[in-house]
Amino acid sequence: MISQLSFSQGSPDYDGGLKVKLNEDGSKYFRVISWAQFWAQYNDNVAEDASKTNFSIRRARVLLYSQINKDFLILTHFGLNSLNADNQSPTGLGEASQLFLHGAWVQYSLGEHHSIGGGLHYWNGISRLNNQSTLNMMTLDNNRQSWATIGLSDQFARHIGIYAKGSFGKFGYQVAINESVTNNLQATAEPVSGGNAVYAGRRLLGSKDAGKNYAGYFEYSFQDKESNFLPYKVGTYLGGKKVFNVGAGFFYHPSGSVIANADGTLEGEDVAIFAVDAFYDAPLGDNGSVITAYATYQNNDYGTNYTLGQTYETGSMIYGHVGYVIPNADKKIKYQPYVLFNNRSIDLIDDNATSFGIGANAYISGHNSKLTLEYQNTTYGDNDGQGVLTLQAMIYL
Repeated sequence: MISQLSFSQGSPDYDGGLKVKLNEDGSKYFRVISWAQFWAQYNDNVAEDASKTNFSIRRARVLLYSQINKDFLILTHFGLNSLNADNQSPTGLGEASQLFLHGAWVQYSLGEHHSIGGGLHYWNGISRLNNQSTLNMMTLDNNRQSWATIGLSDQFARHIGIYAKGSFGKFGYQVAINESVTNNLQATAEPVSGGNAVYAGRRLLGSKDAGKNYAGYFEYSFQDKESNFLPYKVGTYLGGKKVFNVGAGFFYHPSGSVIANADGTLEGEDVAIFAVDAFYDAPLGDNGSVITAYATYQNNDYGTNYTLGQTYETGSMIYGHVGYVIPNADKKIKYQPYVLFNNRSIDLIDDNATSFGIGANAYISGHNSKLTLEYQNTTYGDNDGQGVLTLQAMIYL
């Protein structure tokens, strides 16, 4: 059964949320989690006839999981993302207005420390950030390039497949074999002779040679061990735990991308992404201060000179962030300034993209009620930097 440590969010008010016991000792139960994130953004780099300030719902989600026996679990997760004035519909029936299935999987225990499961799941490979929970990020949002396969091989960072996960002492693992989606972000793109790779292996080469992908993430805990009951990695515990983990992971999709040779024949290219990372989150003394630090190196091979929307690109990435909870006599409210940095090398343009961000969280009740203000500036190649200021209000129950 899940322990309270699985959701150590640093909230003085939160006591497991809506958990309904189905028997006296609570071994049979179901739990419901709901959350919403509202954004107000200011962007000075817009067309003359466009508003510089805009409002949106970044996320609105509901997650439900249940155990009636410690040997198996079912989880369902649904919601919507990035609803704004440009993609709303007049009667709420448009595509962007619809709730969709984020996850649905079943899991079976193989003993106290190991499990297998299958479905539309989030047991991803590559890095901690590719398994990030959206409930407790330290920065405003996740580093976008760390969700390295969204819409390319999966449905919004979730694959349909089978997985195994567990731990041997302080060593944790999760591995998966998955289907790759056919109708992805490049569902209408076609390779041209001498051109860049297109992520369309399953559609153009068939499911036999390009249908499956493989992923894994492995980590070692030097201090407190984190729960792996669910796949969602905590961004910061706000002093609730003392964690120092190092990890490494991969994603491999044989013939995931396609190029066209000089004679027009199609050839598959393997997509291979791997990363190493480290996460440290711990209180500093007894005065309420907390340090949170994360760093990762990620190598991305999507195929020859691959690029899509300045988000997915063949090259490499270094990313890191550091946050500090300021000591405060009011034990309920916490303030946490932070900085982040991302530098990507991009093969196609033989240049780099750099992002720098600075922000602060005001935790009114841990992650359950918080405000975040962040400014982030991104420079792509020799283009001028583009800055965006975002205020987020988030509540989850």
